[in-house]
Amino acid sequence: MNAKEYLKQALYLDKRINSKLEQVESLNALATKATSTLSDMPKNPNRGTSKLEDTIVKIIDLQEEINRDIDKLVDLKKEIANSIFALKDKEEQTVLEKRYLCFNTWEKIAVEMNYSIQHIFRLHSKALKNIVISV
Repeated sequence: MNAKEYLKQALYLDKRINSKLEQVESLNALATKATSTLSDMPKNPNRGTSKLEDTIVKIIDLQEEINRDIDKLVDLKKEIANSIFALKDKEEQTVLEKRYLCFNTWEKIAVEMNYSIQHIFRLHSKALKNIVISV
């Protein structure tokens, strides 16, 4: 794994967490739409669990998965931050931090650092050559 792939792990994990959060929202919406039908007909005692109960179980499972992923993300960001802050050049640190820990766009980084985007790319390239990854 090269330096760029190593640093991008946090971004991909963050996107996966956001995707799972969207899934939870969708399942919550489904669960709240569920309506029960009232009838005097006796229920089948052999019938399995209700669809609402199944949905709630899926929501809980997904939320537990999200919590595990968040724990992984926090640990991964701490590990990446340690690698970034081991660089000697503060500008290189800043570019990598803004890109791989804050997930900023190149344009936003350039504006915030008051540099051209080309200069940001040069700093980024130089930083990737200098960073030591702990895999």
